[in-house]
Formats: sequence, structure tokens, C-alpha cells
Amino acid sequence: MRTLCASTLIGEFFVIGFAGLVAMKDPDLSTSTVWTVSGIVMALSVLLCGMITRPGGVQLGWALQIALIAGGFVVPSMFFLGAIFAALWWASVHYGRKIDEAKARFAAQAEAGGNTA
Repeated sequence: MRTLCASTLIGEFFVIGFAGLVAMKDPDLSTSTVWTVSGIVMALSVLLCGMITRPGGVQLGWALQIALIAGGFVVPSMFFLGAIFAALWWASVHYGRKIDEAKARFAAQAEAGGNTA
């Protein structure tokens, strides 16, 4: 699960950065505000890569997905991109857990098979 989720988060890192560039064109927003918010969210996406397997890591990832979708109020294309990344996040968590379960099952079978020989 960790690899799939981290890949999604790194993709989000770049999308957040590009959204910051688009948000800079809004005359109502100051450059410092845009980059403070974008920088914090980008840092969170990278930090979450290391927190995926810890308690609350997946839930923080969901909070980030909600924040990305909410970013659509500033950059309208983020409604779409946020929804796409939320779907990718769901798939990463769902299929990542299945992969982890399969790996554990195969490791247990290999251990059991190694002891009987």
C-alpha cells in the first residue's frame, strides 16, 4: 500500500505546485499567500509519504484529498483534478491493502512450505 499511496501523493505534489502557478494569476491573491498555502500543502503531501503506514496516515491522506477538491474554489480545474486524485487515492488504499494481504499470505505459505521440507 505504501508504494501506491506514495506515488499518488507525489503526483499531487506536482499538481499542487502547478495549481499554485495558476492561482498566481488571480489579482485578488498575493504571491506570498499563494505560495505559503501551496508550500504547506506540498510539504504535507511529501510528509504523508512517510506516514502512510502509521495510525491516521490514510485519514490524513483523505483530508488532503478534500483540501485538493476545495482548492477548486480558487482554481476551478482543481475540482476535476481533486476528484481524479481522490479516486486514485481510494484505488491506492484499496488495492494496496489487497497487495499487502497477498504478500503476507504468500510469505506465510513460503514459511510453512520451508518448514516442511
